[in-house]
Amino acid sequence: MATLFSSDGAEVVQRALAAKEPSGRTPAEALAEFYELERAAAFVTASGFCRVALQFPDELLADSAAVAAKMEAQTGSKMYILGDTSYGSCCVDEVAAEHVGAEAVVHYGPACLSPCRKLPVLHVFGRQPLDTERCVGAFRELYPDRRSHVVVLSDVVYAHALGELEQLLGPEYPHVVFSRLASAGAPDCPQGPGLVRQFGRLVAVAAPRGLQDYAVFYVGAEGLALANFMLSWNRCPFSSFDPATGRGRHESLGGNRALLRRLYLVERARDARVVGILVGTLGVAGYLSVLEHLRGALRRAGKRSYTLAMGKLSPAKLANFPEVDVFVLVACPQNSLLDSRDFYRPVVTPYELELACNPAREWSSLYVTDFRDLLPGGCAHVGFPETVPGDGDVPDVSLITGELRAAGLSSSPAPSSSSALACRNPALALAKISPAASFLESRSWRGLEQQLGQTPVTKAVPGRRGIAIAYEDEASG
Repeated sequence: MATLFSSDGAEVVQRALAAKEPSGRTPAEALAEFYELERAAAFVTASGFCRVALQFPDELLADSAAVAAKMEAQTGSKMYILGDTSYGSCCVDEVAAEHVGAEAVVHYGPACLSPCRKLPVLHVFGRQPLDTERCVGAFRELYPDRRSHVVVLSDVVYAHALGELEQLLGPEYPHVVFSRLASAGAPDCPQGPGLVRQFGRLVAVAAPRGLQDYAVFYVGAEGLALANFMLSWNRCPFSSFDPATGRGRHESLGGNRALLRRLYLVERARDARVVGILVGTLGVAGYLSVLEHLRGALRRAGKRSYTLAMGKLSPAKLANFPEVDVFVLVACPQNSLLDSRDFYRPVVTPYELELACNPAREWSSLYVTDFRDLLPGGCAHVGFPETVPGDGDVPDVSLITGELRAAGLSSSPAPSSSSALACRNPALALAKISPAASFLESRSWRGLEQQLGQTPVTKAVPGRRGIAIAYEDEASG
């Protein structure tokens, strides 16, 4: 799961983007059906957008120019292709869209369905083909009891086939519930008895205990989306059908090893004294609120924090901050579950950091991957307890190092930004100096120095060809 944010670059160098149609039809039919050109054009013309950003993942970039040309011909609006996203490709890249002055975004490919902050968005998932007969056969093998209570979920690229699956399985399985894609912008929390809305899906369950009485059948390949559902709904037994292989199987978290790994990261966060808050999204609604929420939680727990925005993460980038003990990643629910085994320091989710810092929040079977649920008013919000003056800190022992650590909360939280006033120019003004910024400036590594006017100007000459591991002028072997 670390390949989304961390990569050595070899995949990009070796990838070949073949210009083939994903549906196997003629090029014109494939573009019109797979990319739903009529629906996308109606979205643009109905609102009168003049400048629209078309966001494509890497695997669909081969068709981006043709899609943009057809969209411009049908709408008369200017289309801009967004290829290299600032963060995960499942999120809407509002930052890149604003660079070209786009009034709306059409997002193609798999999506996490996180609500956006500013721009209106149309999601076109791409109608990936699904062998419904084979899928139904796998479902019958996994659930031979016709009275089984099962919730059917799917990856967004197969959501178009859920209606056909419901027609085939509904008469046989009266207690099977099929999810629906929910409208964007609504909060992802249970809404009323038996109605669950989470991760852009809407599920209406009739069992007394809600989802706990249901098994889950997932249509899609193994990946971050499935892992996100399994961690969040860890009381439900999961099974899946992979359309690529045509096989169904029962899923597990490896004997709860995934949850045990996350609990280990919580203990590392409790031991941490310096925490780096990684900004993993600039488009998901509420990310600024959760940044302030995390800073407040760390202040109450007596930990120092630094906020870092560095785009897509990699072990090399985070290794530049050795004084940071633990990083917390603020990203969409799918990208929050970052496997940090290859990183120099562990990377935790906002929920795991709250488990480490907030004594009022206790571990339960509820696992929260959407940071918006942790904010005040969210379905998983737990406020910090009020400290009683004179009680003192309660001693606590680390389960990793065996050392004592203070577990008490500060009764008087520090201000939101630690700063000091210094006289920059005695005759003019005062300057505000941040101790955190001064500390980072004292580091030996500062990045590329421009040295304007200090280097001679020369004509450009042909450089070396190839990749760094093997240039063309180097002997092989």
